[in-house]
Amino acid sequence: MRRRETEAAEHERDTGAHRLPGPVPPQADTAARATEFPTHATESGACGTVVGAPEHAERAADTAVCGTAAGAVPPAPDTATSAAEPGACEIGARASEPGTWASESAACETESAGRTAAGGVEQAVRPTDTGATLTGGRAWRVGRPARARRSVRGAAVVAAGAVAAGALVGCAGKNQVPSIGYGVDAVVASYNGGSTLGANSGTAAVFSRVLTGFFYTGPDGQQVADTDTGTAKEVPGETQTIQYRLNPDGVWSDGTPTSCDDLVLAWSARGGRFTKPGPGGPVPLFDAASTLGYSDIERVECQPGSKDATVTFRPGRTYADWKTLFSAGELMPAHVAAQAANVPNAATALLSGDTAAAERIAEFWNTGWILTPGEIDATLLPSSGPYRIESFTADDGLVLVKNEKWWGNAAKTPRIVVWPKNFDLKSKVADKEVGVLDVGAGSLGDADLSGFTVGNMPSRGAEQLVLSTGGVLTSPEARRALALCTPRQELYNQLGHPDFEVDSGLGAGPLDSRILQQDSLYYSAVTGAADRYENPDVAAAKKALGAANLQNPTIRVGYSAPDERRARTIQLIAESCKAAGITVVDASTPDFTAAQLREGAVDAVLAGTAAAPGPAGSLPGVAAVAALHSGQGLDFGGFVNPRYDAIADQLAAERNSTVVLNLLTEQENLLWNEMPSIPLFATPRTIAFGDGMENGIANPTRAGAGWNMDRWVLKR
Repeated sequence: MRRRETEAAEHERDTGAHRLPGPVPPQADTAARATEFPTHATESGACGTVVGAPEHAERAADTAVCGTAAGAVPPAPDTATSAAEPGACEIGARASEPGTWASESAACETESAGRTAAGGVEQAVRPTDTGATLTGGRAWRVGRPARARRSVRGAAVVAAGAVAAGALVGCAGKNQVPSIGYGVDAVVASYNGGSTLGANSGTAAVFSRVLTGFFYTGPDGQQVADTDTGTAKEVPGETQTIQYRLNPDGVWSDGTPTSCDDLVLAWSARGGRFTKPGPGGPVPLFDAASTLGYSDIERVECQPGSKDATVTFRPGRTYADWKTLFSAGELMPAHVAAQAANVPNAATALLSGDTAAAERIAEFWNTGWILTPGEIDATLLPSSGPYRIESFTADDGLVLVKNEKWWGNAAKTPRIVVWPKNFDLKSKVADKEVGVLDVGAGSLGDADLSGFTVGNMPSRGAEQLVLSTGGVLTSPEARRALALCTPRQELYNQLGHPDFEVDSGLGAGPLDSRILQQDSLYYSAVTGAADRYENPDVAAAKKALGAANLQNPTIRVGYSAPDERRARTIQLIAESCKAAGITVVDASTPDFTAAQLREGAVDAVLAGTAAAPGPAGSLPGVAAVAALHSGQGLDFGGFVNPRYDAIADQLAAERNSTVVLNLLTEQENLLWNEMPSIPLFATPRTIAFGDGMENGIANPTRAGAGWNMDRWVLKR
């Protein structure tokens, strides 16, 4: 049974070809987002995909699809489809819908024929020719509008974005390379994705297959169950209770079994339970990015060393997004923290409320997993996934290698070399050291992407100006003045949709909300307050400056350089705001961090959701909420509004749609009035896979293209 659970989890990440965006098949609309354990919902629709498949369903076989050009997704398989014959190479041209690209591809080098269950019916499946990728809930076409579609995924299907047609990939006669370079504009400053530094620097985009969790972020931004790690089941009852069971075979790469101790550490660090006196009152011991959800937990029942944990929420409190808890990149090794803190057992100390021990554990949790090239101690960085860290140096990048202790399906490529943003990505691409690229669209300027299949697509991250609530922008009037002279429509026109056009949903027009995404059912109903700020209003901006008692203020905007799109963004804002008497200065540096906003070194940060420089955003949007919630690590601007906090807390548990609509409307009006940030557009991403890449799926969320790196195969 455990083997089959592992296979079901692998099905989420495994594909037959690298897939960049194309049209989504009509069958996709049957996909469901639910990921109730042990059910493993995949939001898939073709080639043996599983929709709400039970835990015993076997995944579709790994396949190698070659000769893929940008094209249409073929129809989903019939109830029974013939199994692929090993060695068969089918070349076809299919059009799934009028006006869509035809696929020209060849399914070859089949490893095995797979079987999967859909709707309780066993199906034989075969690799299907495809040249598309699926993500983001929408099909994208280069340079022309696309129809709104719900996303799907499967053993040989799809994603969103725009694709450069033509390159043939993965055909017979080529050899698999042993190492793949992964260029991503995350900074990678910490191993600990639950810390403020880790969450902000992009840990999720790099370590999702190094530090696994009960859920990971899929290409559509949804939380997907990872049964390699274990199972999580909501127990019926008046009080919300989740039963977690870790995989009995689970073990850290240093040989220590995974246990509920790791959940106790996560809850203790993220729940705000441990504090110390501060100048303005108690401050948390742990520098957590967000306590949302974790702070609602009343207790975690754990026998130290056990594979089982029962998590009980406070009476009368439910947390709708509980699947964001204990997720990939955030479940850290408690035994390492205990040893570093000289504590016999972390779970015992934390559950007993031992403050002295908690202080030592917190000190390590905050700083012990910081990653500095050339200075890492691999013994502090054990892995719970198919890859582990081997080294991290300025010359060789972050090197991930197969984890020999991994109990699931082995990684397909022995070595992944991660090149973060601060490693001169443009040069790495030019030097052919990158096989997979995931960066902000336009950020690398004229980088030579020949030899790649390239897709530009909107992401679930929000490109925005995160504003300080101190210094020159202390008053809401000052912040509104900046918003009133910011040319949001022009910024979108020039920078917000490179090489793709959409009529509605993600990427359609300026972003009018800091919390909701453009494909939300509530979006258009609650964002009317943004209309005033669509185009510059110099007279209104001057009036707001007068109300703030400011004359000719200078606004310093920081971001992680180099980034040509963000440099152009600042230039356009500066040109527009000059007429209002506001000077906007580009304060970017290569070593910029969002913490500089809190320190007063800049007045604003230009970045994605929660001030992230690289991949950002998810469907639940927890980071977006936390970034404006007082007391959260991700609240870099220092925004404090008790009413916003109360609304956010209520929305986290509210299920009545009428109440939700009213709360969201109030929330949006409040935020446009207080102006803690200025949303611009859904951050466009460029995701590119080198010719010869198989199993690459675009994931324009916080998880990035590396979300399924253990399935990558590159043939040259």
